[in-house]
Amino acid sequence: MTLLAPPAHDRGITTLTLDSPANRNALSAALVGELATALDDCAADDTVRAVVLTHTGNTFCAGADLTAPPDPHALVALMRRIVALPKPVVARVTGHVRAGGLGLLGACDISAAGPEASFALTESRLGLAPAVISLPLLPRIDPRAAARYYLTGERFDAAEAARIGLITLAAGPAEDTEDIDKALVPVLDGLRKASPQGLTASKELVTATVLKNFDQHAEDLIARSAALFASAEAREGMTAFLERREPAWVL
Repeated sequence: MTLLAPPAHDRGITTLTLDSPANRNALSAALVGELATALDDCAADDTVRAVVLTHTGNTFCAGADLTAPPDPHALVALMRRIVALPKPVVARVTGHVRAGGLGLLGACDISAAGPEASFALTESRLGLAPAVISLPLLPRIDPRAAARYYLTGERFDAAEAARIGLITLAAGPAEDTEDIDKALVPVLDGLRKASPQGLTASKELVTATVLKNFDQHAEDLIARSAALFASAEAREGMTAFLERREPAWVL
């Protein structure tokens, strides 16, 4: 069973679609592996000018799959692969994004979200922290907003996500996905007009700080994440989540 839909190609743009609605496109070990392979294929294909990353269902990505989690090194490698890919990666979001899913958005070069999208960094409510996903997120989002949403786990909408730098643009209100696709037309047309060399060189400039963050802090944050996952509080938080109840510490 594959967790990605077959790639779609349109005038140099390859669309990769997360297609695991049964677990809300959660980042399982299998999905992380499939997406990494698909990105490598895009990098090696001279007919691919840019990649669009999108999803089926009402959730872009629910974060880590707690029943079949990826190895932290593999998740970090996936995010770094997106950042370092020699071709732009554009996220197209029409649904919910939670926890580790925000790491995917932070790794993408450009991202657009529709009016039905919502976002939350829910790790603190599980006895965890947004550790490894900080590698692409913290260099890109507003520090005061990061403090608020890292600590509280509050949900916010696409307009707020754009304001704090999590996404590039928020499409206007609509009852379907038409507005987000209209919003992406000038973005994708611009990528088609750019030369492959020009895109790669320009991407290297805007991702240098993010890649430096990966190289300097990845191992420390992987260790922090592992320690948190192994803690008693995290076990209670994840058990409560799976049992659909409040964890013991809620006041």
